[in-house]
Amino acid sequence: MTADRIADAIEPQIPALRRYAYALTRDHAAADDLVQDTLERALSHWLLRRPDSDLRAWLFAIQRNLHLGQLRRTKRRGPHLALEDAPPLPTRPLQESALEARDLLAAFAHLPEEQQSLLLLVGVEDFTYQQTATILGLPLGTVMSRLSRARAQLRDILDKGHMTFLRRVK
Repeated sequence: MTADRIADAIEPQIPALRRYAYALTRDHAAADDLVQDTLERALSHWLLRRPDSDLRAWLFAIQRNLHLGQLRRTKRRGPHLALEDAPPLPTRPLQESALEARDLLAAFAHLPEEQQSLLLLVGVEDFTYQQTATILGLPLGTVMSRLSRARAQLRDILDKGHMTFLRRVK
């Protein structure tokens, strides 16, 4: 079928498609967009249409499916808001963040160097446990257990404000 014959077949259906789109969306701009999307989809899939099928029913099915897809996307993503209309994002007071950072650095300074190295390599430099074990020349299990103890000790210092260090007994 030539492009002119396709256009001649589809063009009489456009007013009905616009009415149906407006009934679905209740918005003239959204209805026009839906009709355009329907026509684009119909033209791009024209060869997949069965020649003996009802063209009007096929177009309305495309339009309904596109509308349902848009509803699902909107539900998943949430409504579209212009940047000016969006509510301001809540921000924490800068003083609290600065105090928390100061406390974290002070607690970190009280950890043994071995634990500091582990936390820096894994937490800051984003090395894997295996890479950290290679860097420090330790077995993987040792790295994991020492890292667990370092995190627990850091958490304990931050939560309780005191330090408990293990003594090394020989």
